Amino acid sequence: MDELRIISVSGKPGLYKLLSSTKAGVIVESLTDKKRIMAPFTSISALDEIAIYTYEEEVPLWKVFDKIAEKENYQTTISHKSSKDELFKFFREVLPDFDEEQVYPSHIKKIVQWYNILVDTGYLKDFLKNKIESEEKSEDNSEA
Repeated sequence: MDELRIISVSGKPGLYKLLSSTKAGVIVESLTDKKRIMAPFTSISALDEIAIYTYEEEVPLWKVFDKIAEKENYQTTISHKSSKDELFKFFREVLPDFDEEQVYPSHIKKIVQWYNILVDTGYLKDFLKNKIESEEKSEDNSEA
């Protein structure tokens, strides 16, 4: 199975699916409107490489998405346009020990927005399944 690579492009709204790479960057397709663009390597961030600070460790973003999915039964959640207080209250329910000094309201807004995009476009379950399988494989390899 090809790994599903979902990325964020700096300066561009939404999320993108990585299609291929070139010498100058990557070709990506918007999850929402299916438009393709070329993005330089320096302006992309893979969702599976992003982590959220807690007081104990850094939690991979996909694990936060998994917790939100369990809480919301794989349905959309609150709007990213909700008030700062509502967003913090929601995020405390999902990740109670997140580091409030390093995780800003803008981060929580982006996490909620990205989660809802993944749900709305039907990519959430595949993205989470892919990450869980990757983690299980790496655990199996480390035990061998």
